[in-house]
Amino acid sequence: MIKGILGRKIGMTRLFTADGTQVPVTAVEVGPVTVVQVKTKDNDGYESVQVGYLPKTKEKRVTKALKGHFKAVAPQRVLKEFPVDDIAQVQVGQTFDLSIFSEGETVSVTGVSKGRGFQGVIKRHHFSGGPGAHGSRFHRQPGSIGNRTFPGRVFLNKRMPGHMGARQVTVKNLVVTKVIPEKNMILIKGALPSFNGAVLTIRKSG
Repeated sequence: MIKGILGRKIGMTRLFTADGTQVPVTAVEVGPVTVVQVKTKDNDGYESVQVGYLPKTKEKRVTKALKGHFKAVAPQRVLKEFPVDDIAQVQVGQTFDLSIFSEGETVSVTGVSKGRGFQGVIKRHHFSGGPGAHGSRFHRQPGSIGNRTFPGRVFLNKRMPGHMGARQVTVKNLVVTKVIPEKNMILIKGALPSFNGAVLTIRKSG
């Protein structure tokens, strides 16, 4: 069985347990994904399965190189590799769906966080800032960042203003709360990175 799958974030909602406890969950439309390439130790040096997600609607947008890569299956928009239990049991053109998951198991979800643009240190790093009046001239500034003669430079990874968000984020040990086969959807406890409609990578933990 494949160890992960691709899906699209739908949005957040909540469930209630039998004792009335509210559980925040994120709905994810999962797969199906199609096997595009099977990588073996003999040919590639390692074992893995490359799967495709979201078929391309316009063939003219597929380059000649990708047309050769997709000669056995329809062109796909997103490609990703996952390990499998038994590489001999997987063939090109085979599909996987949400049936690989079961309620109660843990997963790790990877996505690109929401972009926040250029932000200052208060929003980006949660600095407290300074007084807002009485001529302090501090307000929301970062303050001193340098040193004296030694070492005479700003240290690497100094927390400063800059581009915030739009980075790959992985949230680990999330619980699959519910599997809904008729809607091709799973509900994962907690918040997931990225915006609604974004493609997420869901991997089995461990």
